[in-house]
Amino acid sequence: MMATNIIEYENLGKSNKPYQEELLEACKNVLASGWFVLGNQVENFEKMFAQFHESQYCIGVGNGLDALVISLRALNLPDKSEVIVPSNTYIASILAILHAGLTPILVEPNIATYNIDPLLIEEKITPRTSAILVVHLYGKLCQMDAIGAIAKMHNLKIIEDCAQAHGAKFNNRLAGTFGDINGFSFYPTKNLGAIGDAGCILTNDLELANGAKKYRNYGSQKKYHNEIVGYNSRLDELQAAFLSIKLKYLNEITLHKRELAKLYLENLKSDFIKPIVENNFYDVYHIFNIRTERRDKLKRFLLENNINTEIHYPIMPIKQHAMADILGNIETPIAEEIHNTTLSLPISTIHSVDDIFKVIEIMNKF
Repeated sequence: MMATNIIEYENLGKSNKPYQEELLEACKNVLASGWFVLGNQVENFEKMFAQFHESQYCIGVGNGLDALVISLRALNLPDKSEVIVPSNTYIASILAILHAGLTPILVEPNIATYNIDPLLIEEKITPRTSAILVVHLYGKLCQMDAIGAIAKMHNLKIIEDCAQAHGAKFNNRLAGTFGDINGFSFYPTKNLGAIGDAGCILTNDLELANGAKKYRNYGSQKKYHNEIVGYNSRLDELQAAFLSIKLKYLNEITLHKRELAKLYLENLKSDFIKPIVENNFYDVYHIFNIRTERRDKLKRFLLENNINTEIHYPIMPIKQHAMADILGNIETPIAEEIHNTTLSLPISTIHSVDDIFKVIEIMNKF
């Protein structure tokens, strides 16, 4: 089979091609303006993104990790207090807690949804617990009604990590509208991806919004007046302009990915454990993952048949060298099972219905 017939997992050049003329025009306009940091483009995107979520405040920052760190800092939680976080997540969720001077407490996921299991949260709450950082993994929201009730009962703050959940809903509410303050990543592969690194924070709390604005800009709201020990994490004008364009197409992107997901769900053999579909959840399939005990063999088989896949994630946070002396020797067997069996299939805007049927055909022969 010729190389041209390879089904790529992702191709950012191709996925951004439909918007190329608009992106180039936006680039020219930003260059002509001579204003590249915290200007009209950032203001415009922040307004658009807040309106999309029917939220009060959006604060553009440099990337998704900074969005979480700054969100945690803005909450002014007690130093070293405990923040509950899923054991099945990308390491950024845990890094954010550590960089904010707090203590991560890992809670296992539900094996069916891959998100934090609300039934396991309360047993990890102690007098030192100050917040719950939920992660809407793969484009599916967590059980926010149950988690919200637990947080209210124990007077805990909620931070949503929405890096993979742009446009996802639970009970018709969008990701990023449940927590006290919530972080988004616009890394290029996301459903709403920048042409570089970018992120933002959403909140309905004016005090938290003002705090986040200070933290992103050296601890300053007025130039040369530094009120707190801040960071340099500002969404730049160019990325804001690009994101404003792509936000207009987010619903279209979501519908395309949901259509491709439906093909997988309806046509893949039951040998593969497929993502669960539940009432009241609107999943956006940033990642379409299946699970199988023969994951590594399947991945090789698909590659031999010119189909590229990914593993999200091959090494879980507690197995990372960086976490060896931090998280300790805790056991997370459910997260480990997910990490050892998960495989992410092609599901991008570059993929056609025919591409997905080809993947399904090859997989069903495995």
